[in-house]
Amino acid sequence: MAKRTKPSSKTNTQKTPVELLSKKQAEAEYARLQTEIAGHDKRYYQHDAPSVSDAEYDELRLRYNAIEARFPDLRTLESLSLKVGAAPTGRFKKVRHAVRMLSLDNAFAEQDVVDFVGRIRRFLNLSEDEPIAFSAEPKIDGLSMSLRYVDGELVTAATRGDGEEGEDVTANIKTLGEKEVPHALKGKKIPAVTEVRGEVYMTKADFLKLNERQKAAGDTIFANPRNSAAGSLRQKDVSVTASRPLGFFAYAWGEISEMPKDSQSGMIKWFETCGFNTNPLTKICHSVEELIAFHRQIGEERAKLDYDIDGVVYKVDRLDWQERLGFVSRTPRWAIAHKFPAEQATTTLIGIDIQVGRTGALTPVGKLEPVGVGGVIVSNVTLHNEDYIKGIGGKGEPLREGRDIRIGDTVIIQRAGDVIPQVVDVLLDKRPKKARPYEFPTQCPVCGSDAVREHDEASGRPDSVRRCTGGFICKAQAVEHLKLFTSRRAFDIDGLGEKQIEFFHDKGWVKEPADIFTLERKHRKELLEEEGYGETSVRNLFAAIDSRREIALDRFIYALGIRHIGETTALSLARGYGSWQAFHDAALKVAKGDEEAIAEMDALDQIGDTVIEATADYLKEKRNLAAIERLAKQVKVLDAEKPKTDSKIAGKTVVFTGALEKMTRDEAKATAERLGAKAAGSVSKKTDYLVAGPGAGSKLAEATKHGVTVLTEDEWLALIG
Repeated sequence: MAKRTKPSSKTNTQKTPVELLSKKQAEAEYARLQTEIAGHDKRYYQHDAPSVSDAEYDELRLRYNAIEARFPDLRTLESLSLKVGAAPTGRFKKVRHAVRMLSLDNAFAEQDVVDFVGRIRRFLNLSEDEPIAFSAEPKIDGLSMSLRYVDGELVTAATRGDGEEGEDVTANIKTLGEKEVPHALKGKKIPAVTEVRGEVYMTKADFLKLNERQKAAGDTIFANPRNSAAGSLRQKDVSVTASRPLGFFAYAWGEISEMPKDSQSGMIKWFETCGFNTNPLTKICHSVEELIAFHRQIGEERAKLDYDIDGVVYKVDRLDWQERLGFVSRTPRWAIAHKFPAEQATTTLIGIDIQVGRTGALTPVGKLEPVGVGGVIVSNVTLHNEDYIKGIGGKGEPLREGRDIRIGDTVIIQRAGDVIPQVVDVLLDKRPKKARPYEFPTQCPVCGSDAVREHDEASGRPDSVRRCTGGFICKAQAVEHLKLFTSRRAFDIDGLGEKQIEFFHDKGWVKEPADIFTLERKHRKELLEEEGYGETSVRNLFAAIDSRREIALDRFIYALGIRHIGETTALSLARGYGSWQAFHDAALKVAKGDEEAIAEMDALDQIGDTVIEATADYLKEKRNLAAIERLAKQVKVLDAEKPKTDSKIAGKTVVFTGALEKMTRDEAKATAERLGAKAAGSVSKKTDYLVAGPGAGSKLAEATKHGVTVLTEDEWLALIG
C-alpha cells in the first residue's frame, strides 16, 4: 500500500484566501470555524443577545461555504452553510418538528447563481434549452416560525431551534392577531395536518419607536429589527409580546397531510387564500438572467422597504423537481439565498488580541474603533493568521500589495453580503509614525507553552498557523474539547455550558469527558457549597447529565473531538460500522496500520485519507484511548439507526461508476440512500453491487476481483423498482 502522508496540524489558516488553501489547511480551518460559530449560535438564537454583529457571524458562514465549494468532500452537518439555529433554551417547552426546518446555502456573486442553476441542470440531467421556473422572493431578516394546524385549527407555534426541536411559543404567536397569524385556516378542503412556515418580523418604523420607548423606560436597546422581533416574541410574559408590533410572512411549509398545489408559487397563493400575508414582491423567473435582474431590482428597492432583508431567495418552482433534488445534509439542493453585495467603511485598528482555539491555533483578532457599516456597528475583525498580518498570502504571494497591518493603522473594512468585515486595505498615508510591525507571540498566551509553526510538506513553507504545543495542559484546548463534547450536536447536556465547563475545569473536577459522569458521585457535596449552586440547580444539573448516558453512535463519534470528523463524517462512520464496538475495533486496527481495515474505512462514502489519518493519529495517543475507554464505561452508545428494510437494497453497499445515462451520479446515490442502501465511493470485498455505466474502469476490475455483483443502469433501475 502506498505510504500515506501524515496530516499536518498546521492547517488552521484563518482567512488566508480560500483559493490559496491546501487541502490540509482547509480541513483544519473548517474544524476551527465550527467551534467558533457554536458559541455565537447559542447567544444569537437562544438569548437574542449576539456577542458579534450579524455581519461578523455571517462572514464565518461565507468563508465556510467557500471552503466547501472548493473542497466538497469536507462538507459536514455543522457547516456554517448548513447550520440550522441552536438548541432550545429551556425557557419554553420543547417541540419536535415533524419535518426538519432547514437552512439555505448562500450565493454572494452572480457566478454563484450561475453555478446553482448549473448544478440543478446536471442533477436533473436537463438540457441547456429546457426551461426551469424559479420562485424568487426577498429574504426576510426575522425569526423563523412553524405554525401547526390540525383540522384547520392552530395548535402549536414553534421556533426553528436547531432544526430538529424548537420552542413552543403558541401563546405568544396568538397575540399577533388574526391578520398576521390566523387561528383557523380559511377556505375549503383544508388538509387534516398543515404546517405553515415563515418569518416573524418587525418593521423598521416600529423598531425605532420600540427603541425610543425602551430607552425612555431604561430597558434594553435592541441592535436591529431582527433582534427586537425575536426578543419580543420569546417572552415568558405574553403581555409583553402582545404590546409589540410584529408581523408574519408565510413562504414555506413542513408536514402537510395532503398537498393542495404542485408548485412553490401555487403554495404561496394557497397560503393567501388561507388567510396569511405573503411577500408581494415574490416573482417567477425562468432564467439566470431573470434571477440576477430581480436581485438587482430588489437591491435597489431595499432601502425603501419598511422591513429588513439581506438578500433574495431562489427556489425551484416545481415540487416534483424539489423532491428529486432533495437535500445535502441540512440545505436543500433546490434553493439558495443570494446575498447583497459588499459595503465598506474606514476605521482605526486599536489593538490585536490573540485567541487560542480547541486545536491550539493562535488566532489574531483585530479590535476596531467601532464603526457603522450598513446599519451594523462593527468592533472586531479576524486577522486570520501571522502571515496575513504581514501582508503575505498562503503561497507566499503579496496581499494588499505587501502592506502589513499595524496597531494604530487606518484600515478599510468590507462587509461582503452583509457579513463579518474583512480588511480590504491599509491607508499608509495615515499610519502613525510610532507604529511598528506587529510581533506575533511565540508562546501561548494561555499556558505559556511554545507556540510553533510546523513545516508544510506540500508547499515547502512554514504553515500559516502558529499552534500551542501544550496540548491538554493548555486550558484553552482542554476546555474547548469539553465544550465541544457537551455541545448541542454532541452530548447536548443542559446546564453544562461554557461557564460551567470552565468552572469545573478550574476546580479540577472535570478534566476529561468521563469526569462529567462521575461529577455527582465525587463532588456533589463540594458543589452544594459553591455560591450559585443550590439544591434545585444541582439536582437539575445531575438529572441532565444522567439523561445523556445514552447517546446515538454518530453523536458519540463526533463528541470525541477527532480532528476533521464533523457531523456528516461521524454519521457516515456510524452508518458504515453500525455499532460503537465495531467502529472502536476497526479504528484501532486502522491506528495499527491494518491495510484491510484502512481499505474498509476508505470505501465509506465521504471518508478519505484525511479522516483515516486523523482517526489513526487520535487513537495512537495512549492518553486519548484511555480517556475514551473510561468514557465508554460511563455511557451507553446506541447502535446506528437501522436502514430501511422495505426495499430490495436495504442494508446493501452500492458503488456507482462510469457514465450514467438516465440519472446523474448524485441523484443515483441519493436514491440508493433513501432506499436504505449505503452509497460507497470505492469497491471492496464488502460491496454488494457495482452499478457500471459506459466508461467504467478500475472499479469494474476491482468488482470482478472481489466477486461483486455488477449491474447495468437498467438492471439497477429494475432492481429498485
